[in-house]
Amino acid sequence: MGIKNFLTNIFKYEPKEPYDFSIINDKNEQVLEKDSLENNNIYNNLSVNLDYIKTRYNILINSDIILREFTLTARGKQYNAFILFIDGMVDSNIINDFVLESLMLKNKSNLYNGNENRVISEAITNNITVRKVKRFDLVDFIYNSLIPQNNVKIVSTFDEIIAGVNSGNCALFIDTIDKAFNIDVKGFKQRSVSTPNNEVVIKGPQEAFVESIRTNTSLLRRIINNENLVIESLNIGKISKTYCAVCYMHNIANSNLVAEVKFRLNNLSIDSLLSSGQLLYLIYVNSQFGIPQILSTERPDKCTKYLMQGRVIVLVNGNPYALIMPATLIDFMSSPEDTNLKVLFGNFLKSLRFIAAFLTLLLPGIYIAVTSFHQEILPTELLFSILAARQFVPFPIIFELLVMEISFELIREAGLRVPSPVGPTIGIVGALILGDAAVNANIVSPILIIIVAITGIASFAIPDFSFGFHLRVFRFFFIILGFTAGFLGIGLGIFIYISMLCNLSSFGVPYTVPFAPTGDSKKNGYFIPPIWKQEYRASYLSPKKEKSQDKVSRKWKKDI
Repeated sequence: MGIKNFLTNIFKYEPKEPYDFSIINDKNEQVLEKDSLENNNIYNNLSVNLDYIKTRYNILINSDIILREFTLTARGKQYNAFILFIDGMVDSNIINDFVLESLMLKNKSNLYNGNENRVISEAITNNITVRKVKRFDLVDFIYNSLIPQNNVKIVSTFDEIIAGVNSGNCALFIDTIDKAFNIDVKGFKQRSVSTPNNEVVIKGPQEAFVESIRTNTSLLRRIINNENLVIESLNIGKISKTYCAVCYMHNIANSNLVAEVKFRLNNLSIDSLLSSGQLLYLIYVNSQFGIPQILSTERPDKCTKYLMQGRVIVLVNGNPYALIMPATLIDFMSSPEDTNLKVLFGNFLKSLRFIAAFLTLLLPGIYIAVTSFHQEILPTELLFSILAARQFVPFPIIFELLVMEISFELIREAGLRVPSPVGPTIGIVGALILGDAAVNANIVSPILIIIVAITGIASFAIPDFSFGFHLRVFRFFFIILGFTAGFLGIGLGIFIYISMLCNLSSFGVPYTVPFAPTGDSKKNGYFIPPIWKQEYRASYLSPKKEKSQDKVSRKWKKDI
């Protein structure tokens, strides 16, 4: 009994004090949410607006919400007012110098007390001067005379004001008027434009998108330099209200394509949108196979190229990646480097990428099919060499291959997640030391190390990360098919895979175009023609302007 009591005292849990904490079920409570108020309009009573703002922003517990009450002077009269902004997202110097100083301090503008109406236009007809005047209006007077800021909007609802404050603006409320002023005073810290990290191009612009959506749109504007570039804004997310931009060339892009993109974006019923990666999967169609249908890039020059073809670009605030739609199979195998090189070199690289995609997807499956079912296609010396290498390996070949493939994926993932100085070390240790040790320990055969290494190197040659990841995943299915049915299984898998690709479409465009369905080779093709022969845009995009240049673009050569 003594031992039992001793163990009971050690391991038995008895709460010292009773807990009576419980979580209340919100569904049973009748709570009026602040966001569901029926009357969203701004009141002409400053105290009512002040109470609403204090409640909406939880002023008593929020430490970074600044609410500054003051007295405003306009035409010799004083009005109670207050401004609202978020500390850390605004430029305090702009607020002090161009908002508060002009409204609070006495000057000729706000002390003027004349009774004359303002002349807004004047014309002389038959030696008679005709003047059009406008009666004094406090909102108009403050907007035009007292706020020397370049971007000021007059709004009438709380939602508009709150959206502006959340994005880094300053809100101005004045007594006796049912309007508020949304003043642009953004000043939060942001990353400067730098070189691309994941899409390295040797001969090309060295600029990449950043997290600020306005900086990203300015990069596109600066490169295109045309008034037909349209950038429409919208908010996605009931809570986050993430700012997004839809960019397209008004005189080139197909109107139905633009309407389809905006329709999908405007019909997303979600609480929050945190990145372009989430948005990419929200507007997918038939995404269960993991085949990417929207192109993602961090390069403005790549976006510009596709904009000039008639495609649509979507930017998400807070994310340095742009979404390009529609996207086809050949887009995921192309790189901005192709257009910066000579035609021969660019097409050679495109051929290498297709070979790399073939090796990434099928090489391990073909190896296991040949060694398990079709040894007769190998030269006798090579077959004896493979058998001799596997003589002391106790595991079946499928086990060897899966272990090495999973190990390679682990090494790749570990190299990405560890700190940068350690990443190359992980790769060297995993590829050289562990591989050599596995061969010496007779766990795997040397030829299998070569197959896995070639497959891994080929996967790095795929320009788009998402498409390369898709090929890496599907590679395991072909390994299983090759092990179970040899070439018959691989052939059946290729048939199913190609059927899946042909069945896909990206915003109405067949995924495998121009291979299936085939089209005019002058307009659609995988290989790049010389720049002076790129006369037409891709016909599968149905652009408003089919021709991108004259038939004779090098007129200097024609005149010689």
